[in-house]
Amino acid sequence: MNATDPSFLLPLLGVAAGTVLGYVARVNRFCTLSAFERLWYAGDSRGLRTWILAATIALIASQSAAALGLADLSLSFYLQPGFGLTGAVLGGVMFGLGMALVGTCGFGAIVRLGGGSLRAAVVLIVLGLTALAAQRGLLAPLRILLVDDLALDFSSAGSQSITQLLSHLTGTDLSLAVPVLASLGLLGWIFSDRAYRREGALIVSGSLVGLCITFGWLATTWASRNAFDPIQIEAASFVVPVGDTILQLVTYTGTLPDYGVGLLIGTFLGAALGAWRKRDGRWEACDDARELGRHFIGASLMGIGGVFAMGCTVGQGITAVSTLAISAPIVFASIALGARIGLAWLIEGSIRPLVPGLGRHAP
Repeated sequence: MNATDPSFLLPLLGVAAGTVLGYVARVNRFCTLSAFERLWYAGDSRGLRTWILAATIALIASQSAAALGLADLSLSFYLQPGFGLTGAVLGGVMFGLGMALVGTCGFGAIVRLGGGSLRAAVVLIVLGLTALAAQRGLLAPLRILLVDDLALDFSSAGSQSITQLLSHLTGTDLSLAVPVLASLGLLGWIFSDRAYRREGALIVSGSLVGLCITFGWLATTWASRNAFDPIQIEAASFVVPVGDTILQLVTYTGTLPDYGVGLLIGTFLGAALGAWRKRDGRWEACDDARELGRHFIGASLMGIGGVFAMGCTVGQGITAVSTLAISAPIVFASIALGARIGLAWLIEGSIRPLVPGLGRHAP
């Protein structure tokens, strides 16, 4: 194998994209849980608008690349005909609850690790190991029973792409109309806030994150077309790749790291660079055993939930959106529900205000 072989270059391309992703996230505090918290407790939607902007830019750029033949989104596992609805809902809620207990998602933990957080290191180790257990370890039979065996079959439509599903239902080719209408609708909501239109740094940040996702589709499609060995078409996710990175670090696998491992390493490097640039890097650890226990539980929920849902806040919340997979809005809504329950329990001391008819002072 030489240095120009796609299998050799692919993880390096992942490192390059991840460096940009990690730097932008660290410098501009691009974080899903923070976006939810500011929306629910301060009425500030800027973080959520930035996150959705990233997904929208990824959608526009990725669909354009696919239309030009530069990216083959049809080979993504997000568009496989079998849709695990139970995994999308159950796994999403588990991931959101775990995210609230930890204080960030898997992607955010890598960004925090770049700034010196030892808590994030614990979270990533637990998340990676539980993800491996759910994917192909002791918990895999449970996943198969609850998710795979109950999956909805969209073979008649070709895939679980919203575009193909609607085209199949209407008998009309909507391959152009659906991406265009979805993009316009999302952009309309994002920039409907006059104040947000003046947030130049946030707009640039969201756009760069979205373009990093599209870069992943371009890089892995190019590699799959030119390499002798099979290459997985992917863009970005921070659940299973965490486990794969651990395996690459602790054992000889006989294979080169893939794009996802390279992206994860690059994200850490970019976050470290951003922490150095902002001068906010410092060693951090759990305050006590109770906090450590909460991080263990939260990371486990994210690892298992992320595999059940086939993605995380980045994997489903941005990457799957770029493919227009039907799983994306369902998983993202489920993650938001899990996060809302977790934050209510941690911050408000009870989830009773979330239940209609009970309220905070109900008997």
